[in-house]
Amino acid sequence: MKKTSLWKDDTEASFYPPLQKDLNVDIAIVGGGITGTAAAHLLTLQGKNVALLEAWEIGGGTTGFSTGNLYATVEERLNKLQCKFDETTARAVVSSRSAAIGHIENTVREYAIDCDFHRRPWRLLSETETFDRFLQQEYKACLKTGLDAYLDDSAPLTFPIRKALRIENQAQFNPMRYVKALAAQAQKAGGRVFEHTPVLHIKEGSPNILYTENGTVTANKVIHATHSPKGVRFVHTLMGVYREYAIAVKLNSDEYPEGIFWVMGKPHQHSIRSYTRRTGENYLLVLGEPHKVGHKKDNEACFRNLETYIRARFDVKSIEYHWSAQNYRSADGLPYIGSVNDKAGIYIATGFATDGLTYGTLAAMIISDLILGKENPWSRLYDPRRHNPLKSAGRFVKENAHVFMDYLTDWPYRAEAKSVAGIAPGEGKTVVLKGEKFAVYRDEAGELHQVSAVCTHMKCIVNWNKEQKSWDCPCHGSRFTVDGQVIEGPAILDLPKKAANHPR
Repeated sequence: MKKTSLWKDDTEASFYPPLQKDLNVDIAIVGGGITGTAAAHLLTLQGKNVALLEAWEIGGGTTGFSTGNLYATVEERLNKLQCKFDETTARAVVSSRSAAIGHIENTVREYAIDCDFHRRPWRLLSETETFDRFLQQEYKACLKTGLDAYLDDSAPLTFPIRKALRIENQAQFNPMRYVKALAAQAQKAGGRVFEHTPVLHIKEGSPNILYTENGTVTANKVIHATHSPKGVRFVHTLMGVYREYAIAVKLNSDEYPEGIFWVMGKPHQHSIRSYTRRTGENYLLVLGEPHKVGHKKDNEACFRNLETYIRARFDVKSIEYHWSAQNYRSADGLPYIGSVNDKAGIYIATGFATDGLTYGTLAAMIISDLILGKENPWSRLYDPRRHNPLKSAGRFVKENAHVFMDYLTDWPYRAEAKSVAGIAPGEGKTVVLKGEKFAVYRDEAGELHQVSAVCTHMKCIVNWNKEQKSWDCPCHGSRFTVDGQVIEGPAILDLPKKAANHPR
């Protein structure tokens, strides 16, 4: 079984150089996922001088670990959006997301991108009568937003269902191949793409200065296309950070269902889809088991739960891939897209929940229009400065209570091990010595990797992620390697390395 996503294993690596000298550009984009590459492509086509800075590889973040599904509805559910806001808002959400899917389709056709883009139906399924009323309400909400929706008593699956809400003309693709093609087109149009170029500091002003290991980028405008914006911002207090898991399996039969399937259940739903590689091999993907980042001790159990779930419904031959990814959920159910500092020209795109491929594309469309001075029909809907306490109250209180408790449980310092001697090979634990908290990992060869356990974002204490072998911050979702290097933000700075000052 491979510990990577199917998309990454079915896509050729890209080889863009790291930044090696100082640059002056119109626009600097931090992050080379679907938001960043789509924005770079759109802006370079309009003649803008763009630098795209990716800390790892193009598509190597959340985009490369996503579902590859594109749909106009949302995980939040349209009926809930209508109740929280109004019918006009829900219709605007559907209209904007449909436009983003159309943009992807048009881009694929224009550049003949080989990314397995196909229009497919989306289905929300119930296996028991528990969700009958809910499906009926969601069906009515879909019709009010103009979606081509139907209620069915069956679905093209090998296990029985009770009801299915079906929406036609949604889509699927290989997101890694798509974003790599966008980066190539952006470069072809005159943009500059840099991989393995983490941004270490951003000095906001007029102009903005982005600092990296080997040079600075001076830019009139900056787009944070990093899933969660870098640095400390108010918007971080309005989001909950969750991790979700996926496996790709082979079946003993050729009965691989086509389409997007969301199967409702308690305590959470599962997402199912099929994919055929260039080699002709078929795979069935199942995703689910969400939990707050840094709040689950045995995250490997999530893969075992997924395997149990899919084996109960399909004749599974083998488990071929497994991976996990992070998502950020906004307080009111809508993402934050747009400017957070008009004077400095700072733009963010975050809070997509699990709907990120479509919202990421939409974010690129909105932000590009704002930068180019074009009117966009959805910019006010997703404005990151819109905070509405009445519509955000429930989730805002819930998420920030979690953050407060994470601070509280680490005061006074709480150690998982009294000394490093109790840390087994392949294991990570926090250790307190002389009032300082260490995050210590012992590798399979017995060598210790010691870094500060204090997150460089807002000083929470990191927790060990057994499945990813990473240090994860339970407050705002920053993640670090065993040697302290930032994997994903909002943290910018690495965890400081600590010299061994105690017995091994």
